[in-house]
Amino acid sequence: MIARNKGFTLVEVMIVMVILAIIMSIGIPGYRQYLQRANRADATTALLRIAAAQERFFIANGTYASNAQLAPAPPAGLGIAGTERGFYDLNVQPGPGGLATGYILVAQVAPGDDQADDADCWSFTTTERGQRSAFNNAGAENTDECWR
Repeated sequence: MIARNKGFTLVEVMIVMVILAIIMSIGIPGYRQYLQRANRADATTALLRIAAAQERFFIANGTYASNAQLAPAPPAGLGIAGTERGFYDLNVQPGPGGLATGYILVAQVAPGDDQADDADCWSFTTTERGQRSAFNNAGAENTDECWR
């Protein structure tokens, strides 16, 4: 009887490695896109929280809060220092008639963050009237894709 060595040949190991590489090359980009879409909720949630805080601030003060009043705690400000996970930078801009009549809230991808690879939804905005918009990194509007 001939004794056979047990184990895998180099060819068998290489075939398994090639199959794993193909599966990973398909799966990893899809997973990355999924994470980017999920992280967009960081911006939209923060903007909606600020909008609600702006209405409370307006009732108490007769004007909307400025960008400088974003982080200080109420009643001097809104008490919102940033987004929950820090993927976006927030700021408040005066509306066309100034802060006495309106505001524009902006959430833009924080530079150097993993979310900066999300070219489709670079910045989000909303106004006191609830008008939402979003833009890609080239400045083109992409509201329907981003505010799902």
